[in-house]
Amino acid sequence: MTWQFNEWHTTHALPLGATKRAEVGARVRAGDIIASGTTYGSAVRVAAARRLGVAPDDLARVMRVPLGAEVEKGAIIARTGRRFARAVSAPIEGRVAHIRADGDLELATIVDRWTVRATLDGIVKSSDDSEIVIEGFAWGLQGVAAYGPDAFGDLTLAVETAGMELQPSRIDVRQQGRILVGGARSGAESIARAHACGAAAVVAGAVPASGLRVLFGDDTGAHSKPMRGDMPTVLCLLGFGNAPLPASLFAPLAELAGTRAAIHSASARLFVFAARDAIRPPAQSPSLALVSDWGALRPLEGSVTLGEEMAFPSEMSARVVVTADGPIPAANVRSLA
Repeated sequence: MTWQFNEWHTTHALPLGATKRAEVGARVRAGDIIASGTTYGSAVRVAAARRLGVAPDDLARVMRVPLGAEVEKGAIIARTGRRFARAVSAPIEGRVAHIRADGDLELATIVDRWTVRATLDGIVKSSDDSEIVIEGFAWGLQGVAAYGPDAFGDLTLAVETAGMELQPSRIDVRQQGRILVGGARSGAESIARAHACGAAAVVAGAVPASGLRVLFGDDTGAHSKPMRGDMPTVLCLLGFGNAPLPASLFAPLAELAGTRAAIHSASARLFVFAARDAIRPPAQSPSLALVSDWGALRPLEGSVTLGEEMAFPSEMSARVVVTADGPIPAANVRSLA
């Protein structure tokens, strides 16, 4: 979990019903629409060939709108004759979705329209009805989990230090369209306020699991289902609960403030579109420890040594990591790299 300037690949899954999508080789910027489409509701079967008195194979010849076109209620879909004309009109507003083998039409109602936007500045490497893959260079930071739709905006510090909690009072409409860096902890109230004020997303060291349930419901498994566009976007960099960001992560965030950025929720990554020499992150990142105050995460940035076994209230005996704040079970420490 370190800052890296790399050539990244992002995969954007497409819902069913794509009508437009970027072609292979197209150059895109983060935030550009790369696909759009509609979500269909129930379909209505319309007798066409029989009503017009033509063979099913000849129906396409007499249609006045192409397959896939959107029509209003009452619009003429197909017509034959001049003096003694016959016509088929749309009984509902919708899209001409299918021509059946017997010459009947399927007219589908439109219940929603969707768009998918790029999360990288780069080139479209592959594009089909199921997904679009983009390749491009950027500074990237891998998080633990992300929730909500992909987000785009200028990176903005909403706290002064890595250990501060993002308070609702620090958020207002002047941060509209920005990706807010929220420090050690961002609660549900702060994230909800950021979303209400038009902020693009919140990046935090950690978010309490209870807050995620308030925002996204009980089904908070990342990407277990498509996220609606009216949901907030949250990127947890270290975990859940409370986790001050180590200097190796927070200092580059401060240096990159004001730069265009994007969050790719499917991979839980933050991308920042700055030059290769814009920051100089440390070669090594500190380890992360789960300490005793109800599961809080803490970076181990001071003097740390491996000690002998000792007894803990929750365990019979365990090897310890000795820190300036006291011993921690070695099993509770992991590397950020």
